[in-house]
Amino acid sequence: MENRAERMKEKTIKKEVDIKVLSEKVRQIKEKLGKELIILTHHYQRKEVVDLGHYRGDSYGLSQKAASDQNARFIVFCGVHFMAESAAILAGSHQTVQIPDREAGCWMADMADEYIVRKAWHEVVKIVGKDSITPLVYMNSDARIKAFCGRNGGAVCTSSNAGDAFQWAFDRRGKVFFFPDEHLGRNTGNQMGIPEEEMIVWNPEKPLGGNTEESIQKARVILWKGYCLVHTRFRVEHIQEMRQQFPDARIVVHPECTQEVVKLSDATGSTSFIVKTVKEAPKGSTVIIGTEINLVKRLAVEYPHKKIIPLHDSLCPNMFKIDLKSLLSSLENIGRFNVVEVAEGVRADARAALDRMLELSN
Repeated sequence: MENRAERMKEKTIKKEVDIKVLSEKVRQIKEKLGKELIILTHHYQRKEVVDLGHYRGDSYGLSQKAASDQNARFIVFCGVHFMAESAAILAGSHQTVQIPDREAGCWMADMADEYIVRKAWHEVVKIVGKDSITPLVYMNSDARIKAFCGRNGGAVCTSSNAGDAFQWAFDRRGKVFFFPDEHLGRNTGNQMGIPEEEMIVWNPEKPLGGNTEESIQKARVILWKGYCLVHTRFRVEHIQEMRQQFPDARIVVHPECTQEVVKLSDATGSTSFIVKTVKEAPKGSTVIIGTEINLVKRLAVEYPHKKIIPLHDSLCPNMFKIDLKSLLSSLENIGRFNVVEVAEGVRADARAALDRMLELSN
């Protein structure tokens, strides 16, 4: 046992030394490039990566930064691929976007392939008419799906502004086809008071998505059958257990969780909302959080006078693929390593959908 403890201690010390060495190399390159470089870090990144970013935030906030900072020549996006892709769509022609690890994808985004989305759209339009439905796509999707929305008068949304996007779509036409996250769509509809019978799920593996023509005609919201592996790990029993252990705690969860979990929580919102909730909580209070574990652990460190507890340990392995070594490689090969490019035809239509998202908040 003693030898094992010694080995663990040595391993921890080596890791801390490696972090310091790599961090210093990143800082030196940051200083050298100055305003030519911006490093964007998503809330779910490792603490040592977030600490080196120029900006941290959720996918919406970082999209705004990518769109507004036109001085930088190089944008390094520490997040998953669809986020870096969106930054590349919004970037100017003089800017290059890189992602430290190309393999940092998103399972949810992969659940809505362009071909099957287009097929489903045509089936729905054939029943309800093109002028009665608006496509809305969650930021967690690839550029071709965003472009599809742009071509068909739709918009992108994030968990921060999904309600505004739904209202915008309803004001234009009577129905919404939302993809790829069933749970964000349902929780948004619930918050807006849309009856359960007016929200149906489209399963692309079944004829008419598993629905009848009548149910499609009656529906106000059609939800794509997709989900986030991180947030669907949270269960009702997790909340029940925490209520017993910490009866005075406030439980806040992400809207990608199931509606059962959301309904039992005290609050629900985007990662930025969760950060704000913790920041504003009184000293000595207990906040239990249902979202990706890296954010929860970092908040616990940043607010030591508050008790910050994960609802359940849920890691996003794709976010975790980005580390200091891959970030440093991007910076040492600035403008050349893992450059994110989007075909011009796709880029123009996807840009239209993203611009509508940004306009909604303005």
